[in-house]
Amino acid sequence: KVTLAESGGGSVQAGGSLRLSCAASGYKYNNNCMGWFRQTPGKEREGIALVYTGGHPPFYSDSVKGRFILSPDSAKNSIYMEMTSLQPEDTATYYCAFFRANSCLGGRYLNPDLSHFAVWGQGTQITVSS
Repeated sequence: KVTLAESGGGSVQAGGSLRLSCAASGYKYNNNCMGWFRQTPGKEREGIALVYTGGHPPFYSDSVKGRFILSPDSAKNSIYMEMTSLQPEDTATYYCAFFRANSCLGGRYLNPDLSHFAVWGQGTQITVSS
């Protein structure tokens, strides 16, 4: 069974930056589709970024494109997301997602209708104050 270890959440002022990390363990394959989703109370979970850990460019939702950068490290089975120009609207619980797949389906795993295929981290809170 794969487990996900998340770190990097916290509080920051509007316009600031944070870096999230997620490391997968307990699974024998090096290359998988991994990414980040977020959720606020009363709203559906939103897929924001995906990357194939063996390479290829990442996929982003329109809400974070140009502000967040997702990078893989396949040797560590980890992903890192640099978050810049943070806004109060980015306040949410952020969940790392792991898909046991050899592609990210062209970014379609960002669709919450496919979220049942994912293994999830426990969530890390990000709060952006104005």
